[in-house]
Amino acid sequence: MDFSFKTLRSLLLTGSLLLSGMGAAQAIEWPPGAPAATIKAQPVTEIVDGDTVLLASGKEVRLVGIQAPKLPLGRAGFKTWPLAEESRTALQALSDGKAVYLHFGGRREDRYRRYLAHLTLPDGTWIQGALLAAGMARVYSFKDNRKLIGEMLALEQTARRDRRGIWALPYYRIRNPAETWDDINSFQLVEGRVVDAARVRNVVYLNFGPDWRTDFTFRIDHRALRLFERAGIDPLSFTGRAVRGRGWVKAQNGPLIEITHPEQLEVLDVQ
Repeated sequence: MDFSFKTLRSLLLTGSLLLSGMGAAQAIEWPPGAPAATIKAQPVTEIVDGDTVLLASGKEVRLVGIQAPKLPLGRAGFKTWPLAEESRTALQALSDGKAVYLHFGGRREDRYRRYLAHLTLPDGTWIQGALLAAGMARVYSFKDNRKLIGEMLALEQTARRDRRGIWALPYYRIRNPAETWDDINSFQLVEGRVVDAARVRNVVYLNFGPDWRTDFTFRIDHRALRLFERAGIDPLSFTGRAVRGRGWVKAQNGPLIEITHPEQLEVLDVQ
């Protein structure tokens, strides 16, 4: 790793972040115009993992919009992801024992009845932003929770460029489409050039090889297409374009990621 977690912890406790390899500190503040806090001054009593905390009220909060490296948390046979303990330590340094404000930008609870919220501290520090800037999480968005994705992607991109945290490890590298057979049932960022964008009935397929039966594909169903249309984006125009997408890789003919909202895809060669 490129930075000391003893130093990171010390800086996080004062509301700052050490930028890996740069020796500079940066406070990540709640963006102007973002949703105001709905639930205020809830003390954090436990850090479950790198993206989940327990409040004094007994309610768990899943930090919406990010995915930290995962811990087993009692799941038999689950292998700890690299830097999972470190990401938990980073979140602990930011929030443990502190009052946090909850900001909702979409769906408020998941199926486990956890709050889905952005968290800020009384000094304005945005906890999701701080974790992304430190390279302790990836952007992980959903169609019913899309606030601040652009801001989060920008923070992730800077951390990745500077090889902070997880981005210094091959485990979290961006995959090319040809190697995704090895990544079935895992969350990945996949980047490549679209060979063909095709619409079949009400579904658009972004194919990254000549054989859709074996090559990697992004699949956009009719519900997601409505969101693309509202955003003024035509995925059929992506033929020949360099695109990065993110999601869980599954085997359906070839490796495939379901795209449920536009922010899952980034067009890298702007025309």
